[in-house]
Amino acid sequence: MRAVRMCFLQMLLFIKKDRMLSAACFAPLLAGAAFRFLVPVLDRKMAGWFSGALILMPYYGLIDVFFSMLASIMFCYAAAMVILEEVDDHIAGYLFVTVLGKEGYLLARLGIPAAAAFVFTVILLPFFRLHGSGISSIVCLAAGGALQGLILALLIAALSANKLEGMAVTKLSSLTVMGAAVPYFFHGNVQYVFSWLPSFWMGKLAYHGELLYILPMMATSALWIWFLVKWFVNKI
Repeated sequence: MRAVRMCFLQMLLFIKKDRMLSAACFAPLLAGAAFRFLVPVLDRKMAGWFSGALILMPYYGLIDVFFSMLASIMFCYAAAMVILEEVDDHIAGYLFVTVLGKEGYLLARLGIPAAAAFVFTVILLPFFRLHGSGISSIVCLAAGGALQGLILALLIAALSANKLEGMAVTKLSSLTVMGAAVPYFFHGNVQYVFSWLPSFWMGKLAYHGELLYILPMMATSALWIWFLVKWFVNKI
């Protein structure tokens, strides 16, 4: 574990020196404040303009889902950029054969940031949420968000050869989070076309308030992570 800890601290030093990555780690706080305080104000303004009911209120649960994924996505994105830097410098392959090993490397680079994002979300989502979710739903959404961040980071690491490609892949892989919106806009069996996306099941959990949706969410996330880890390790 000492090797894992040292590897993680080394990554933090790298992120600290990169202003873009440092800013990405603080983005969830700013976004959470914007969601919590600006969205209701905008909703009331829009209701006044159109002389009707609140327009955005039915989607407050969806906004909470996006916030629950944001911290993990930002933390793991920063970690993925560090991984690509090490892959480009041929450092990652050497770390694989040290005492750190493949498992230790992935734990230090992705596992710890995802775990930190989970704790971050569990603490802050009760303050920034717009929908009246219970503590069980908050924990489930935070867990799903942590897994979504891992998936996005692994997609970036597996599909990109360098940081420039990583930024392009980030934009494409971020589309996977849009599965959360499907239950809010599609009804009937047609929505299950998107059931291969873990974010789809997070949307189902928020929309219906049924904690059992965490099971397919965890199962699909595990399949994604297993496949992408294999892909990344073979690439190295």
